[in-house]
Order: sequence, then structure tokens, then C-alpha cells
Amino acid sequence: MKNTEENNSIIAIGDLAKCIGVTTRTLRYWEEVGIIESEERLGGANRGYSPYYVRRIKFIMKLKELGLTIKEMQDLYTMYGEAKQTSQMIPKLIAILDKHTRMVDEKVARLHSLRKEIVEYRQRMAEKYSCSNS
Repeated sequence: MKNTEENNSIIAIGDLAKCIGVTTRTLRYWEEVGIIESEERLGGANRGYSPYYVRRIKFIMKLKELGLTIKEMQDLYTMYGEAKQTSQMIPKLIAILDKHTRMVDEKVARLHSLRKEIVEYRQRMAEKYSCSNS
């Protein structure tokens, strides 16, 4: 468990889920797959999260928003390791973000090409239509 000060500000799973806009099932799943943790539960109490874990969950949400997979997040968590050293994780995160940037660039290029095809096809259809109505 974390220090006493953090234990005094434990937020229950339901309250946290509402606050950050995810379901309690999502938080449980993330814990099951090992990308987040909760505080120890005493006497069958509900899961609770200290400010430290809330920050980690918000980080996970940002990574998810950036398109990282659960597997990539698990790899990052492993890199972060028991030492809880961000410096061990950052190079791996940079590599993952570089990969995602390349994937987005490729997708943008495909979408740009598709847009061009649509505009050209539309133009041909418009010309065909105007010729048939003349």
C-alpha cells in the first residue's frame, strides 16, 4: 500500500469510473490484464484507487486515445517495472508512438488518395448526367 496520506484519499471504483467517464468493468478489465492496479482491499471492500493510481489510469486513457493496444500498454507497464522508473519506459513509449505516427501517416495518405478518386468519379458522373440531360 501507499503512504498514509494517499490512503486517506482513496477513491472508490464507482466514483472514479463516473469521474473519468469509463465503466467499472473497464477498470476491472484493465486490472485483470495488468495495466493498472488498485489499492489492497481489506475485508471484501470495493476496489479503491489512490491519487497515484488515478494518475496512472489517466495516463492509460491518454495512451488508449492515442491508439495504443492493450498489448502495447502491457509492454510499457512491464518496462516501467517494479522500480516504477519512468526513464525505463520512455524509450519504449517513444518507439511505440513513432510506429503509430507512421501508421497514421500511411492512413492519411490512403484517405487522401481515396478522396481524390471520389472527387474524380463524382466529376465524371456529373459530366455524364449533364450530357444525358442536354
